[in-house]
Amino acid sequence: MTNGQDNKQQDSNGRQKPLWLSLLTQSLLPLHYLYAGYRKGARLLARAMPKGLFARSLIIIVAPMVILQSVLAFVFMERHWQTVTDRLSTAVTQDIAAIIAILESYPQDKDYSQVIRIAQDRLHLNISVLPDGPLPPPGPKPFFNLLDHALSRHITAQIGKPFWIDTVGRSNIVEIRIKLDKKVLRVFARRSQAYASNSHIFLVWMAGTSLVLLVVAILFLRNQIRPIQRLAQAAERFGKGQEETGFRPAGAREVRQAAHAFLEMKRRIERQIEQRTIMLAGVSHDLRTILTRFKLQLAILDQGPETAEMQRDVDEMQMMLEDYLAFARGTSSEKAELIDIPFLLEELKFDIQRSGHDLQIEHVGGKTIEVRPQTIKRCLHNLLSNATRYADSVQLTSERLGNWWLILIDDNGPGIPEEELESVFRPFYRLDTARNQNTPNTGLGLAIARDIARAHGGDLKLSRSPQGGLRASLRLPA
Repeated sequence: MTNGQDNKQQDSNGRQKPLWLSLLTQSLLPLHYLYAGYRKGARLLARAMPKGLFARSLIIIVAPMVILQSVLAFVFMERHWQTVTDRLSTAVTQDIAAIIAILESYPQDKDYSQVIRIAQDRLHLNISVLPDGPLPPPGPKPFFNLLDHALSRHITAQIGKPFWIDTVGRSNIVEIRIKLDKKVLRVFARRSQAYASNSHIFLVWMAGTSLVLLVVAILFLRNQIRPIQRLAQAAERFGKGQEETGFRPAGAREVRQAAHAFLEMKRRIERQIEQRTIMLAGVSHDLRTILTRFKLQLAILDQGPETAEMQRDVDEMQMMLEDYLAFARGTSSEKAELIDIPFLLEELKFDIQRSGHDLQIEHVGGKTIEVRPQTIKRCLHNLLSNATRYADSVQLTSERLGNWWLILIDDNGPGIPEEELESVFRPFYRLDTARNQNTPNTGLGLAIARDIARAHGGDLKLSRSPQGGLRASLRLPA
């Protein structure tokens, strides 16, 4: 029995599948390849398309206009221009055929003056009868010349005699020579008699109106997109902590709604930050009051090993409290200012050297940048303190180029394992295996530094340093 084998086929796993399913799968393969080609073409088109909203909107307006104008021009050229030229050429050919009939049917005077006068007065054709001889050699045939093709076709169909025509060039006169019995008829006709020469006016009007519509569309689009650009700039400056004072909702209704929603969100965030700052200020005041009491009580007690240990605990508690409050307070309470980069770096170098450590600083590029000065100084101080705590040599390289400020801090310390480079940014995370030297550490220094960097629209990353220790890469937008 082979019916089961004929009606079933094996799939890739060795299981039997019905024959109809196999046939359906094979029939759908062309559709699959067609869809895959469509997806690939769509991806290529998406990469080639401009990314800006103004350019894309302009394409949406210009593309249909160009397609419509192209179709209209093609229809006009194909139907109107060609038809009018064909009929005009037919009329000129009929006039020439009538003249030939007169020349061949009726006796003429010696110089053919009568028929020449009739052709000029009635048919507006300038003719002459030449002695018998060969026609000039054929010239080049223009490929897109409607007049040449139309005249050649009608002379062949209506007259049926050897002929030579000259329609090439910008001359307003068309020359036609037709070989007759023992003579040659030469005809000069105006180009406008056989050719629709004024049809280009339609194309000029079409192109002119399209240009006017395009200019109006560009002006309209610029006015509609400018509020969106201002909204994006205001949101970007707010994300960097920079104040945007001149922003007001404008533009279309939807853009105004988005702008009002952004302003309302901005007010809520600022109100929440203000409430959190007030709460933290109260907590800080209460805890500092208690720590001050502890210090006063320790100062009253007799100095000894026990009081020294308690004093160290109180100092460590105060340091931890300051770190906690700095981390919880964030960076939004300070306004952005234009600072001098070399001056800020010199202040940091002085602070590090005053604590008994050496710091090498190198800066290239621009000298100014708009940031929150105290928060950036706290960020860099945290990174430098972390480096000087575990290393003997620390180098800071600053580069201000284009729209970015890049700061690299390299040390020759023990470094951090590669799998821990992201974990150390978690709040309260302490790395006790690589850089532990029994120093007080709350585990918030790197978390605060990255929080400050990202609040400015930048980022902070750690990697292996060329000096063998740790490299901190701080990148801030200008």
